[in-house]
Amino acid sequence: MAEKAPMTRQGYEALVAELKYLKAVVRPQVIEALRIAREEGDLRENAEYHGTKEKQAIVEGRIQHLEAQLSHAEIIDTATLGGDRVVFGATVRVRGGDTDEERAFRLVGADEANPQKGWISIQSPVGRALVGKQSGDTVEVRVPKGTLTYEIMSVSFEG
Repeated sequence: MAEKAPMTRQGYEALVAELKYLKAVVRPQVIEALRIAREEGDLRENAEYHGTKEKQAIVEGRIQHLEAQLSHAEIIDTATLGGDRVVFGATVRVRGGDTDEERAFRLVGADEANPQKGWISIQSPVGRALVGKQSGDTVEVRVPKGTLTYEIMSVSFEG
């Protein structure tokens, strides 16, 4: 049996929405494009057909991947979480020791991590270093570029 993967409700719903979109919109578009390309004649020299077949493989692979992620998801209700320590689902405001720049990280499951949104995997080096800490603590994180130092400014939870 595969191990369950923690995920926020928001992350789970985003994956469900993407899966529905791929099945209801993208897959039918690709099937129709294949039908049209087949009508062009000789498939051996039909670049449009071969490109569409490649796109179909990518879409079907993504659908399978999403279905696997969702089947192993364990939804953690972050609305019920609280306290002053960093745990899964927490949003942590930190200040960089070198730059004094403030950043916010939300600790989420690996399948929903999105660094552009500030969502980092609880299993990432930064995520692992923050877990269990509280406001006022300083953490050092070894990353490929060296060592990062963060001071935890606040810990909060959103629903």
